[in-house]
Amino acid sequence: MEKLKHEKSESEIDTYRGYGGFEYDGDFAGHGLIAGFCLMDPDVVEIPPPIHQHPPRLKKQKKQSIVHDVIDIDDGDNDDDDLMVIGEISRKRKKGKTLEAIHEDVLGETSVLKSARARRNRAAVVPPGLTITDEPENETLKKLRSFKQFDAVADSSDHYFIKNHSSMKQNPKSWAKKVQEQWKMLEEHLPDTIFVRVFESRMDLMRAVIIGAEGTPYHDGLFFFDVYFPPKYPNVPPQVHYHSGGLRLNPNLYACGKVCLSLLNTWSGSKNQKWTPGVSTMLQVLVSIQGLILNAKPYFNEPGWAPSKGKPGGEANSLQYNENTFILSLKTMLYTIRKPPKNFEDLVVGHFYSRAHDILASCKTYMEGVQVGCLAKGGVQDVDEGEGKCSDKFKADLVGLVNNLVKEFERIGVKDCEKFTSPPVPRSTTARK
Repeated sequence: MEKLKHEKSESEIDTYRGYGGFEYDGDFAGHGLIAGFCLMDPDVVEIPPPIHQHPPRLKKQKKQSIVHDVIDIDDGDNDDDDLMVIGEISRKRKKGKTLEAIHEDVLGETSVLKSARARRNRAAVVPPGLTITDEPENETLKKLRSFKQFDAVADSSDHYFIKNHSSMKQNPKSWAKKVQEQWKMLEEHLPDTIFVRVFESRMDLMRAVIIGAEGTPYHDGLFFFDVYFPPKYPNVPPQVHYHSGGLRLNPNLYACGKVCLSLLNTWSGSKNQKWTPGVSTMLQVLVSIQGLILNAKPYFNEPGWAPSKGKPGGEANSLQYNENTFILSLKTMLYTIRKPPKNFEDLVVGHFYSRAHDILASCKTYMEGVQVGCLAKGGVQDVDEGEGKCSDKFKADLVGLVNNLVKEFERIGVKDCEKFTSPPVPRSTTARK
């Protein structure tokens, strides 16, 4: 075990946005993404505040101190590139009790549902990245600001696992207690870019949305996941389905909705990489998807392509994969705006209303030649030297999608979008120039 180091410059590390905005320093390649949770190891490290801050919020949130375990993936060299954050231990105390002690106070299904209903009275979290203007606040932005990060709702009719037999009928008290422990952890420790809805009448179901991180080809996108806690949970992992829309924009996210992750036991891995009953958590699953799957260079998530990382051919393929991924991410935006998942309608409309100009400006920048995934709030960053500019095919595909996005953004009330439209770009017979 080694302690995680932060002295390295950003040009020397691969950045993976994850829990609460901090950066993962490591090489996460392959479907067998490691997301274990080792409580026994005393070698831990305090994670510093995020390097990239969001614009000022309307309301500041109190951040909790999280201690993370770190493992070293030994690949034969002596560098620090293989250090990986694998879990978290809460140091939070509430009214003199540890989080674990609070969990022990849970009495069963009745208290679970009462607690869930009480959460409706919590103050809403202002979504990150919201553009604040001097214009009078309209109804769309009011709804976005009031959208709670965690809440219990009633309508589960469009959930992917709705036809599954309810786990609540199997062992309501002990099973419900374990599920509510996950609810409490999510409510108190969700990163700002993840929103969750649970269901009062179906505690075995959950829905989460992850906002794509800047500096990746998934930036500004919304990615939805349906979760099912089976009767044998937590002895077995939850089942997770991705709302793909028939698109495969990541090696770990299949077009059929399968999520390929060692932590979910849907990919091979060592014992420490897989689900550990009583230790692994739903929060860990969501943070792993956000930080390890929806990363800056998803091409290298594929085991067969991982060895080419850092080599000219591999990096060129990765850039081309990012172009295709961004196109699929824009298509995901379109179908999400047109048919938002239930209970997230206000978030979807408000999110794209507030970020429409940023999304369209990014598209314009990419059409001018900037590499996909190099944009952050402060401008262009992490450009790969010698990799060339965006392909002509990518630029041509982007023009058509931008015009469709403008129509959808205008439909939800966004103004001044026409300045981002462009005439069609002639397609080239070559893939890249």
